[in-house]
Amino acid sequence: MKYDQFVTAVAGRAGVPPDEAEALTRACLRVLAERLSAGEAEDLRAQLPKELKDELVSPQDEAQAFGPREFARRVAEQAGTDEITARAAVAAVLSTLRDAVTPGEFDDVLAQLDNDFAALVDAGK
Repeated sequence: MKYDQFVTAVAGRAGVPPDEAEALTRACLRVLAERLSAGEAEDLRAQLPKELKDELVSPQDEAQAFGPREFARRVAEQAGTDEITARAAVAAVLSTLRDAVTPGEFDDVLAQLDNDFAALVDAGK
């Protein structure tokens, strides 16, 4: 999936304008990098559009353990938005990732997240 398609898909799913979707996507990917192991973040990064690769660099080798509520709080803080918008963006970005990468890679990402994240993906269709 190309960068513009990715951002457009996030915008549509989250119900935000494209420029806001871009900021939210970048924030989501930075927080996702904190939540995934360094190896998994690198595997996912390899399948992203080049414009988004720099956002998915894990700051540590070990994944941090936090749930969807903290994930959305961190996204909101980084993107300068409210948590309701951030939660919609997290669902939209995860759903768009599902469409943008191979099924096996997305399954590997979900395996590192808890079941509440899988429910977000279903909500972001």
